Amino acid sequence: MKQTIGIGYQDFSMIREKNYFYIDKTDFIREWWENGAQVTLITRPRRFGKTLNMSMTEQFFSLDYAGRSDLFEGLSIWEKEEYRNLQGTYPVISLSFAGVKENTYQKAYERICQMLSELYIRFGKIKDQEKLTDSECSFFERVERGGYPGNRGGNSPAPFGRLSFPLLWKKSNHPFR
Repeated sequence: MKQTIGIGYQDFSMIREKNYFYIDKTDFIREWWENGAQVTLITRPRRFGKTLNMSMTEQFFSLDYAGRSDLFEGLSIWEKEEYRNLQGTYPVISLSFAGVKENTYQKAYERICQMLSELYIRFGKIKDQEKLTDSECSFFERVERGGYPGNRGGNSPAPFGRLSFPLLWKKSNHPFR
């Protein structure tokens, strides 16, 4: 069957589900996993597939995609059983700034803060696992409400640093697995 080239798609599962032409880059997952680095900085020019690679990596590890072997069958990562056993076994927090297209710094800041608050809400169950300290729980709850420690009213967005490149963080012995 002839495959269509899906131009501009950045969601790995959509590309695989629609059977769009895809150049297998899943070996990136294996290389990253085996390199031993705790933090990885990925620098590539615009339109070079950073967001798609992050989507692929998220969907490989995320608990939200557990049981979705169909996305990876036939790709290089699926050749080794040890990686098949890793698929869908980690909580993954993914944040992409690719969709932040606001026309002012303030609006971009507010949009990113909104995205961060949404992540805190989405992962609120972490507080219930008794893995966080009291101060971490307090901070977590404050960000969920849209505030941060320096804000007494709780209505200002949480602060963020400037991040221009995708970062991958891994800790082999993380507490939330």
